[in-house]
Amino acid sequence: MTSSVIDTPDLTGLIELSRDPGLDLKPVLLRVQTDLFLAAPIRDRAVLSSFASLATGLISTVDDETVLTVARKLARCPETPQPVLAALAARGGEACLEVIETAHLLEPIVIAAALASGADVGAAIAARAERDLKSRHSAEAAELVQPPKSDVALDRSTFDDLISRARHESDVASALLARSDVAVADLAPLWLHAESALRVKIHEAVAATAALRSHPQAQRDLGQTLTGLSRDGDVKGFTAALAGALGLPTNFLASAPNPASRYDLLTLALRAANLAEAEAVYVFLTLNATVARSADRVFSLVQLFRSLTRPASRDLLAAVLDLKLPERSVGSEHRPYYAPDADKPRPVAERISPRNILPARARQTV
Repeated sequence: MTSSVIDTPDLTGLIELSRDPGLDLKPVLLRVQTDLFLAAPIRDRAVLSSFASLATGLISTVDDETVLTVARKLARCPETPQPVLAALAARGGEACLEVIETAHLLEPIVIAAALASGADVGAAIAARAERDLKSRHSAEAAELVQPPKSDVALDRSTFDDLISRARHESDVASALLARSDVAVADLAPLWLHAESALRVKIHEAVAATAALRSHPQAQRDLGQTLTGLSRDGDVKGFTAALAGALGLPTNFLASAPNPASRYDLLTLALRAANLAEAEAVYVFLTLNATVARSADRVFSLVQLFRSLTRPASRDLLAAVLDLKLPERSVGSEHRPYYAPDADKPRPVAERISPRNILPARARQTV
């Protein structure tokens, strides 16, 4: 027999008294057992099993006040058996909410008991699930920040999964941006999350390869179209025209991780569309009144626009949005003049007989 079982207080007399129909000692017995369980120096399998058997039987028979008192104590203990938490949740009311909000771990058995209690706990369960998810992601992000070791280096598959999450999760993005073993060019999808100095390095790394490829010509008169829509306050039409010119989905600005970075993404798209600086400034001053009223914000956007090159902006835009931009201008296609399927007719070449190539020589007669 283990030491924990030997050291357990003898409550036989109290249990016998609880069977007396004239006395209701079940609440007292449950409180005492709860305090003894929490004070136990060692909670091995025998202690956990014994307490779970006794507590689950008593929780369904005691008053609501006792249940709430016990729930507040047991929910905060990481070693409380899940069947005990399920029994508390099944009582509904404040005890159920206490378990959902403060328990260290909620297994399906506890969630099912809470839902079966009939209490309105849907919002509390959803909030708890979101909190647990954020906590797990934060822990993973904190682990990523640790100095890289040879045995914990990120393989390509893991890195791609983290990049996919980091596009919309700032804590994961910050962790990846802080690692020194990741190539700067591989951080292009996280350009919106990076600080100004790191953005410059990412842009330089992307520009080095983007400049080696040919890019489609910019759409003619696009700047005039966009400035006109911006002047009229037609934000929806402006976004649709810009997205159509670049071959992007019309809601591409929604991919920004937060509202503050949405205009940075817009600036990247304007540079990718090859707008002139004056046209971009006009957009900054007319498209959104809140932005236009902030001189510092407009100045920072202009500085950002000036720091970008068009080829690198196209590649950054594709990386941030996780899509491939068209290699040819939208709506235009080059058709060679001498292509077999060219529409323009060719003149029919005049057939020349080989007999007419050289002039005939007169035959001499004697």
